[in-house]
Amino acid sequence: MADAINTLMTGATSASNDGIAAVQRGRKRDSLFLAARLRIGDKPPTDIRVRNLSEGGLMIDNVPPMAIGTALVVELRNIGAVPGKVAWYTEGRAGVAFDATIDPVKARKPVTTRPASSAGPNPSRR
Repeated sequence: MADAINTLMTGATSASNDGIAAVQRGRKRDSLFLAARLRIGDKPPTDIRVRNLSEGGLMIDNVPPMAIGTALVVELRNIGAVPGKVAWYTEGRAGVAFDATIDPVKARKPVTTRPASSAGPNPSRR
């Protein structure tokens, strides 16, 4: 039964995915759409889309085929380079388990070019 649920939720069928996928499903995920970059080994970075993000991992799409357990780095805005491993892969989508937790709220914040406090006074109209 657990394998069937894992297959339905992640598209993965390998029993070795159960432990990592179960941990990921236990965390609160934000559904979103973020642009990011993926680095695997010495290969050039690839543009990807983040579809779900939690403190312990993410789901990405627009990714090349990759083996479960592959070490990689995802570059997220406002966070930077986050190392992790492929937890599952199916048809251009993959689940990534981070090596350390992140604050997913930071990735959702807009990128700013200067702090709001340095914007200067706001002249009032009379």
